Amino acid sequence: MFIQTEATPNPQTLKFIPGKPVLEDGTADFRGKGDADASPLARRLFDIEGVSGVFLGSDFISVTKTDSEWQHLKPMILGAIMEHYMSGASVVDADGANDAAEGSFDPKDGDVVATIKELLETRVRPAVAQDGGDITFAGFRDGIVYLHMRGACSGCPSSTATLRHGIENLLRHFCPEVEEVQAVGL
Repeated sequence: MFIQTEATPNPQTLKFIPGKPVLEDGTADFRGKGDADASPLARRLFDIEGVSGVFLGSDFISVTKTDSEWQHLKPMILGAIMEHYMSGASVVDADGANDAAEGSFDPKDGDVVATIKELLETRVRPAVAQDGGDITFAGFRDGIVYLHMRGACSGCPSSTATLRHGIENLLRHFCPEVEEVQAVGL
């Protein structure tokens, strides 16, 4: 098994591509070992000292570290991923994906929210997945779109620029009702 590794815009996060499907549907973001009950793979990765986050995409695994050095962590992470796939264990249990969220919004804004969600799904999420992350809808109130930053996007130094110059401009172009975009915690 050959696992590719790619840097992400977030220096604390590396993207691992095992060459096999990771999640068939959705994504899953785990911010700590206590959150990883639904994923045998994430639990295995959190057993490595220095791992602070695990994000599972369709064909990649993003791992976020604490202050440890990648040169020490990377071989252990590669080994854990390889061992997991060789064991035949599932990546996640039945309801492992945790990206489905309706978000909060006023029902009268339903059409605007539908457009926002469509733009996020077709234009934003595929682009940020290339960088090992994800962005999901959290809500829309008073012209402000609230988004969850997940995986490599969470804590990324360039996430503010991505929100302001990329996503906000895109949404404002297609939805004049959008005035601002803000990140929210999970």
